[in-house]
Amino acid sequence: MPKARTDEARILDLLRRNPQGLKLPEIFKELRVDRKSRAKIEDRLSGLVHRKLARRVRDRWLLPLQADLLKGRFQTSGRGFGFVVPESGEGKDVYIPARFAAGAMNGDLVEIMVHPPGRGGRLDGKVVRIVKKASKKLLGTFGERFGQPFFIPFEAPSAEEIPIVSRGSFFPAAGEIIAVDRAESKIVEVLGRPDDPGVDARIIIRKYGLASEFPEAASAEAEKAAAVPPAGEYPGRADYRGWRTFTIDGETAQDFDDAVSIARREGGGWRLGVHIADVSEYVRPGSALEAEAFARGTSVYFPGLTLPMLPEALSNNLCSLRPRVDRLTVSVVCDFDADGERVGTAFHSSVIRTVERMTYTSVFKILNNDPAERAAYPDLVPDLLEMKELAGILRRRRMAGGSLDFDLIEPELVYQEGKIAAVEGFAPNEAHKLIEEFMVMANVAVAEYLRLRGVPSLHRFHENPDPDNLDELRDVLALFSIVLPPGRLTSRDLQAAIRKAEGTPIEKFVNIRILRSLRLAEYSAESSGHYGLGLMDYTHFTSPIRRYPDLIVHRLLKADLAGRPLRLPGLDAVARHSSEQERKAAAAEKDLVEWRIFRFLKDRLGDVVSGMIIDLSRGGLIVELDEYFVSGLLAFDDLGGDYFAKRSRRALTGKRTGRQYELGQRLDVQIAAVDPLLRRMALVLPV
Repeated sequence: MPKARTDEARILDLLRRNPQGLKLPEIFKELRVDRKSRAKIEDRLSGLVHRKLARRVRDRWLLPLQADLLKGRFQTSGRGFGFVVPESGEGKDVYIPARFAAGAMNGDLVEIMVHPPGRGGRLDGKVVRIVKKASKKLLGTFGERFGQPFFIPFEAPSAEEIPIVSRGSFFPAAGEIIAVDRAESKIVEVLGRPDDPGVDARIIIRKYGLASEFPEAASAEAEKAAAVPPAGEYPGRADYRGWRTFTIDGETAQDFDDAVSIARREGGGWRLGVHIADVSEYVRPGSALEAEAFARGTSVYFPGLTLPMLPEALSNNLCSLRPRVDRLTVSVVCDFDADGERVGTAFHSSVIRTVERMTYTSVFKILNNDPAERAAYPDLVPDLLEMKELAGILRRRRMAGGSLDFDLIEPELVYQEGKIAAVEGFAPNEAHKLIEEFMVMANVAVAEYLRLRGVPSLHRFHENPDPDNLDELRDVLALFSIVLPPGRLTSRDLQAAIRKAEGTPIEKFVNIRILRSLRLAEYSAESSGHYGLGLMDYTHFTSPIRRYPDLIVHRLLKADLAGRPLRLPGLDAVARHSSEQERKAAAAEKDLVEWRIFRFLKDRLGDVVSGMIIDLSRGGLIVELDEYFVSGLLAFDDLGGDYFAKRSRRALTGKRTGRQYELGQRLDVQIAAVDPLLRRMALVLPV
């Protein structure tokens, strides 16, 4: 190929990957053009423009207009705008104002026209075509004006009233939640008033397309498996029923998929057993259970309601490692020396019989020398103390390797007589962290084994953060005298920043900012490492009752141990689908909890609460409430009649009063207005 054609191909490929366009110095930098060759590249660019293969807008070079169409997923939280995430996974998200959304709803696959970036460098765009609708039905609030029915869909980028063509056989009242056929604008279901008991959960289930019922075939398979009496003898399985094994879970948990055991080794160190429910024994390829587990991808946990990946006959019974009954498992047995170095690992299809169902609360009390709790479980106290020592050593080793640890408190809803009485903060205690260490260790051991055996598998992948996000993080943290080194940042660098903020008033703010700068972890058919854990080998193996990828990893491990290694087709597709389902479940769980918190706050208008400024927006200060874990807007208009200007990226200063508001600043605010449906809250300064 002639050199000119090679240069042009490289230029066009570069412009395709940067639809916002590039300036000449950026092109030189990306193509690594030396000074002597710059004139030649400029000639190539001119030739491409002459042949209408590229164009120039001001000082930027772009592909032709017809090639400026970008395909991606439209995302919006209903605040007057949305973003399109490129389908290719490359390039920045594109900002879409509501007026240019062209009827696109959250989750739709769209094609957009990308405009040249403005002064701030932000990419703006306009939806030109909806390629594929995310859902055939839309949920929204019903209304009526002059006899004409309309609804305001939850998935729209703004509170736009959409006319309803047909009521069908339904006559909802104003304010009720309805489902509308998107193609025909016809009401197909009335879900009820948003404050009625259980309606919010039904709405979230519909909104995210979650499955709430199992197909008859899948339920029948589960019931048939659960009806088979225990075998008593288990040929081909390691028998660990004589080991002192127990589960540690939350108070309300029913799906116990992991149990642990420990013993001191002669000569020092420990032998740790991590025993995981052998779900693959009952969920076979080609079965209705398999199809449903794949479709769901994960269990979904709402307050007081679980949508399990598997029917309860399996998830809460046959596969659940209940105390004092035989259960089939896959065991990871690891030997550690006194320094926590893993010196031996064995994997077995196994059978166990747990001696006790322990809770995190109970174990935490035992670890902290609670006399009553220790007296209730005298046989387990020595084992738990050994586990505490080993887990502490493993944790210190993991932290030394650069693993990130965010001690962020999560909201937990407290109910009395079916109503929310309070919102409390939940933070993992020592018992949670003990189990976490052992599960991480087991996941690493399995991932390592499969890689060394050359078995294609599913991996838990956490990509390095976007360099632009890290640059922004570096600038923000520098305002608080937390200096990140130049160049590529490792997880150790971020860990050092977390430690520097620990125990200070800005600890929560720094944790939130670092977490926002990271990408989401996902599943992958390639082993590419886990940035957040600072690990090269990592998978998910320890929760097959509630995660489909773990079930796949079990099959692959068991097949290799049996001398019949599997080569499963379509692992890339499984990874993509599982990642999507995981994100959907997490978003649904968060959405319902926030909805209920906002509804709880609606009855507390006028309350003065403490909060922290977590962002500075065009409309005002974004303040997260300490007690309630949701944020609201303290508008500029409500800051005392002053005009506020940005003194820096960190602070705003009032021109008349000199009053200053900074990122990370704590302040008292008053709850002025709350819209639970839109998850919005207006705050004002206390009088």
